Amino acid sequence: MSQNPIFHDYTFGDKERKGFDREGHYVLPGLLAAEAQERLTESLARIQSLIPGCKEGHEPNRFSAEYDTYLESVIAHPQMLELARKVLGDDIRYDHCVSLNRPGGNGGIGWHSHGYSDDDPRYGFVRIFFYVNGFEADDGGLKAVPGSHLYRDGRIHGRTDDVLREGWLAGKTHPETGEPLEIQALSVPPGTVILMWTHAAHAVTPRKQDSDTRWTVVYAYRNPGKPSGARWITPEFEQKLIPGVEGLMSLY
Repeated sequence: MSQNPIFHDYTFGDKERKGFDREGHYVLPGLLAAEAQERLTESLARIQSLIPGCKEGHEPNRFSAEYDTYLESVIAHPQMLELARKVLGDDIRYDHCVSLNRPGGNGGIGWHSHGYSDDDPRYGFVRIFFYVNGFEADDGGLKAVPGSHLYRDGRIHGRTDDVLREGWLAGKTHPETGEPLEIQALSVPPGTVILMWTHAAHAVTPRKQDSDTRWTVVYAYRNPGKPSGARWITPEFEQKLIPGVEGLMSLY
């Protein structure tokens, strides 16, 4: 397992945690160390090259850490586990590692959310996005709706901003602040890490035709206690002896 730092120094204390819990996502600009950005770019380019003609049901983009030793090593990197536990507490499980590369001309994705323990807030599920070369709001950019995660609705959908505003968003207010829920478009520099609660509504804008590939990977961790529909781990990988992952792979 790689012990070289993957993160620069950062602060995620009580104030930052409260902001994350209120908004549903939290941006850590430029957090990834230079070496980590280089290694991630190499690994994600390799994953992208394996997708054509891949084995159905064990796709490199959905099971990325199973196809690349560096991506595998990040799962239990001490800095990664420290960050995940700052969010979820000590009792955590690894859920999946998925590449989200967006080549030039990629159409993006409409509004959606994910579920986990929808009826019991004791169990959390966080996605940790690595935006290796960053993004602009209008070029493969992430959009979110602060406060949407507090509804714990894993079935939010909307093809466009207008569809979301006229549908799921209509009349909804932030459960804590009382303010109307609104769409927020993000722009972030290279090396940015974004934390997101699984129930948060989010979407991605199209990547411009002449842009290079947006290199992105997401790692997901959760508190054990409920089934996980997003858990993409093969039985072989679950049993693999990987330093540092002891106790992280099982469902419960």
